[in-house]
Amino acid sequence: MGHKVVVFDISVVRALWETRVKKHKAWQKKEAERLEKSALEKIKEEWDFVAECRRKGVPQAEYCKNGFVDTSTRLLEKIERNSVSRQSARVKDRDKRRSPFVFELSGTQWKELPDSLKEQTHLKEWYIHSTLIQIIPTYIELFQAMKILDLPKNQITCLPAEIGRLKNLKELNVSFNHLKSIPPELGDCEHLERLDCSGNLDLMDLPFELSNLKQVTFVDISANKFSSVPICVLRMCRLQWLDISSNNLSDLPQDIDRLEELQGFLLYKNKLTYLPQAMLNLKKLTLLVVSGDHLVEVPTALCDASTPLKFVSLVDNPIDKTGCQDTEDTVESERDRQHFDKEFMKAYIEDLKEREAVPSYTTKVSFSLQL
Repeated sequence: MGHKVVVFDISVVRALWETRVKKHKAWQKKEAERLEKSALEKIKEEWDFVAECRRKGVPQAEYCKNGFVDTSTRLLEKIERNSVSRQSARVKDRDKRRSPFVFELSGTQWKELPDSLKEQTHLKEWYIHSTLIQIIPTYIELFQAMKILDLPKNQITCLPAEIGRLKNLKELNVSFNHLKSIPPELGDCEHLERLDCSGNLDLMDLPFELSNLKQVTFVDISANKFSSVPICVLRMCRLQWLDISSNNLSDLPQDIDRLEELQGFLLYKNKLTYLPQAMLNLKKLTLLVVSGDHLVEVPTALCDASTPLKFVSLVDNPIDKTGCQDTEDTVESERDRQHFDKEFMKAYIEDLKEREAVPSYTTKVSFSLQL
């Protein structure tokens, strides 16, 4: 029978493929028009823009106006200018730290201050962090020009009474150490403006003598064991920021309104069940953060959206801790957790300041793994 050979006219095949190509191009055009009209591309563009802004550290308020993302070229130019200015500020800060009046020390290899430090009484600023130093020597009184003592995350167990002789001291940061008390002599540092004793875990009170500190505008005593607001704090007439979160407060004093200049008040992670009516007299208060787990009574005006006050009620339901750990390891892990929580809240509050309104809710997720 032989072989059967099928013969096609090449023009027919060509016409078939040209028809398919035309149909495909028409579909592509139609799809492009659909995407152009769709909100998906706009959303993707905005998300990419927001991600780029956050990568460059641009505040949300700069690119988000009334809930809408501004992706204009003018904003991008502003972002670049701000980036340059921030880099310039960092360079200036680094140069400042290299000043002959500044002393810096860090690292776990340090268990005590170097002997040569005693001779450098001209120093105005100490930055000592993440060391194993337990004692601040009494010769600190020789540093009469001292303005800043920045001593976080060390192993300091006590402060010498001689610290009260630093008459020019403006900032004292002894956060995340092992302090159980603050010397009353600190009340003699009448020019002190900032006091940070957070994260010491066992600090229960501040001496009454600190009532003399009339220039203080910032106090942070969070992550300790305070059962009430210290009397001396209520007498700091220029106080603008008070963080007493993560303590054992069950109520607030009825004369809390003595802090007439107070603008930021952090009370979350305490045992408060109500807020006193006196809170309404804090006319300059713009930020109030509490834990809502046990709070059953709040003055209605505090939650009024028409006021400039940003009232934040956090709901915290931590997972019960299980398993056994050595006491020392437990304390250190608690200190680390408090430090993490503090960094999280710091970032959250900074973001909150940039918003025009408080978000309806915020969820913080934390994971802990034990092996």
